[in-house]
Amino acid sequence: MDMKMNAADLQAFLARDFPQVAADFEFVEVAPPFVTMALVASDRHLRPGGTVSGPSMFGLADVCAYFCILSVLGPVALAVTTNCSIDFMRKPRPGRLLCRMELLKLGRALAVCEGRLFGEGAEDKPVARASLTYSIPPKGTSHR
Repeated sequence: MDMKMNAADLQAFLARDFPQVAADFEFVEVAPPFVTMALVASDRHLRPGGTVSGPSMFGLADVCAYFCILSVLGPVALAVTTNCSIDFMRKPRPGRLLCRMELLKLGRALAVCEGRLFGEGAEDKPVARASLTYSIPPKGTSHR
């Protein structure tokens, strides 16, 4: 798959269009059809017991899928999640949590991604697995 947006392009898009969450996420690798992102899990991402919360893990998977699609499609602000399934497998520890997402299919109307979340240095012990489908708006409606 051809890359239309690299890590710097995606980071700029994130900062411009989603400033409320931009500081939470970092791009680790952009190599379509894969994108790897990190969530630096701070106290506000933790639940009682000192583990990263489910909503924080969902957010990382969702953001990573979105930018995985944009890396190939280009800047489409109105691409939206239409389905997400996430399996929580282990309790993630506080700190850097990574998501490696793969774009499995990019059609005219839908994109399908699958990814794994894991603690830094523990790719062989995933904490969650996610499958997401995004709706792609018709051309001309939301391209920048």
